Amino acid sequence: MQKKTTGVYETHLKDGSKSFRASITYKGKHIALGSFSTERSASSAYIQAGKILENKDWTLKNYRQSQKLSFEKCVVLVNYRDKGLYIPNPIYLEKKFFLYYLSPTHSLIFDIDDLFYYSSHKIMQRGSHLFVADYGSQISILSRYGIKSYAVEGRDFRFKNGNPNDLRYENIEILNRYHGVRQYADRGFLKYKAVIHVRGDFIVGKYNTENEAAIAYNKAADTLKKNGIDKNYMLNYIENLTASQYADIYMTIKISPKILKLKQDA
Repeated sequence: MQKKTTGVYETHLKDGSKSFRASITYKGKHIALGSFSTERSASSAYIQAGKILENKDWTLKNYRQSQKLSFEKCVVLVNYRDKGLYIPNPIYLEKKFFLYYLSPTHSLIFDIDDLFYYSSHKIMQRGSHLFVADYGSQISILSRYGIKSYAVEGRDFRFKNGNPNDLRYENIEILNRYHGVRQYADRGFLKYKAVIHVRGDFIVGKYNTENEAAIAYNKAADTLKKNGIDKNYMLNYIENLTASQYADIYMTIKISPKILKLKQDA
């Protein structure tokens, strides 16, 4: 690897073509700035990085897409300059929370307790789906709050302040934790109904507690399977019940007669 202009190194890609890497050292920290197709672009990124690190008046609002330095790298540099902590992901620290920038106009808010995780896990986006790669799997960031993949905002969970980008724990309220369970209000009281999908949605029943509705859903799924309708329903696991308590509710809970009559050939 041959050094060219200040902060720029020439290297070669697998196909043999030239590439230029830029890097800068600040407060004893060697920071890679990226790879570029031309020496001029790499040099421009190096110069821009130096201006950001030495000028406290430069903020992320000054970013322009015409810059050679990526926005993600600008966030990293500004955070290191202002907070003295180098984080390789596009995170900017505040006192009790941090911002994770997905783009110049889109950032997420997280509790400071999540800093270690997101410092080492890069958030990716596919449409509205936000996820990280963890042990070879794609993990939805909402799953860290107990929000299932099938959950619907407003029905199964909600953001208390109305901001879906505010992912601090205090802002997320889980409404329905279990498969097929829906919370609803009846004369000022919270109640729960169990709904299962066969060739349409069937109401299994309405119940006073979330646990009863979750177990009723399980009982309905078991019944359908015995009747030849096996759609690989994912059963609910209720953590706060012993095996005997679960069995007592399962045996006594009533489900809709329509479920009992459904057959594979119906």
